[in-house]
Amino acid sequence: MKEAKIVKVTEPILRLADVHSIGVIGDPGCEGLGTYHMKVYAGALEESSRDDITLVVGDLVPAGTRHHYQLIENMTEALAGNPVYALRGNHDTGAYTEHFGLKNYALLTEHFAVVVLDNALRTFEEEGLELLSRVLSMDEVQQVLVAFHIPIPNHFILNCVSEEEFARLRRAYSPWKEKVKYLLCGHVHSRFADCVDGIPLICTGGGGARIEDVSKEIRASDVEHHMIHFYEEKGELKYRISDLSEDCYGRERKDVLLEKQLKETVQSELLAHFQYLMFADRAGRRGMKGIAGLFEALAASEYYHARNFYSVLECPAPFAETVKSFLPGEEFEYQHLYQMLAEYAGEHKSPLAEQAYTSAAAAEKEHASLLRQAADLEHFAAEPVYVCPICGYVMSGEKVPERCPVCGGPSHQYESYNGTGDSVR
Repeated sequence: MKEAKIVKVTEPILRLADVHSIGVIGDPGCEGLGTYHMKVYAGALEESSRDDITLVVGDLVPAGTRHHYQLIENMTEALAGNPVYALRGNHDTGAYTEHFGLKNYALLTEHFAVVVLDNALRTFEEEGLELLSRVLSMDEVQQVLVAFHIPIPNHFILNCVSEEEFARLRRAYSPWKEKVKYLLCGHVHSRFADCVDGIPLICTGGGGARIEDVSKEIRASDVEHHMIHFYEEKGELKYRISDLSEDCYGRERKDVLLEKQLKETVQSELLAHFQYLMFADRAGRRGMKGIAGLFEALAASEYYHARNFYSVLECPAPFAETVKSFLPGEEFEYQHLYQMLAEYAGEHKSPLAEQAYTSAAAAEKEHASLLRQAADLEHFAAEPVYVCPICGYVMSGEKVPERCPVCGGPSHQYESYNGTGDSVR
């Protein structure tokens, strides 16, 4: 029988032999357990398999139903390479204890201890604080990592427990403060390191949830998805951060048949997405807003299906290199492929296909020009970009022609993308 990876904790103190390191993953599931988000968690589990055990510091699920717990449990069991312990986050309500056991417990290894405390409701439970004091009072325990979900007051963010709650925690460890080597938390979809009460505070929330701006000092653009390795070296407890690349997981790509099926599935989902949008447009032009709205929703659903399947296959370049990686395809299309196909269509008396390829080639040329500018990420000027919905031609800048230079479509129909991430029709 296969040994379970998820450890359901039933005793407040567990002694672990041959454990010299622990991988820490923060907030994998609070935004949902879809494939797109779970790819990061999968990569984090694979990276954490380098350690002897793994600890997930909260928010394994978006809501504490048995359904969601079963989903994250199945994913963890399939991907984890070492025993996985959990810490309750504010999203981990409901059936948490049925799946993961005690909410307050301690792991004692030869060189360090990890004390897991539940503060998911922004208050530390008394039994957890008593356990912390008990563990710290042990002569055999000399180095302790204290883990909880919601941060204590710090110099970076206000999203934390109250000063009164921190005072309760401080009273519990104060007699043995020199033994507390790190305070560890999650909850914040980012990461930072601080010093609180003279103790290093490590905050990590980069194991699946989308990285967010949390302050002027901590911007999403400066933080990658990540996990943290704590390890014993020459008797001392240390840590290092491992950033997770956007290509952090690729098990399915190694199965040739499955990879082929996934590619075909992406194509069929995108075709359905396009077909539904086309029909929504037809319904809208007939004044059938209800039908149009339904098919726009169905189209969006098919797109997200395609995104999930494609995320399993995707092998992206590093972000800074990705923009220029699209250039060769755009250049090949307008310089060779579309020109050749337009000529073929013309020679075979297929004027609609000829027109479609000719107008698309003009747009692809403009795509390439914009991508060359955007490849310099730091200096790219985010001017408004306009798309003609009739032929797909792209224009940029504050001033655009009254009519599309390719198909003659009127400017009042242009779709505007204003450089803030918003599109305006």
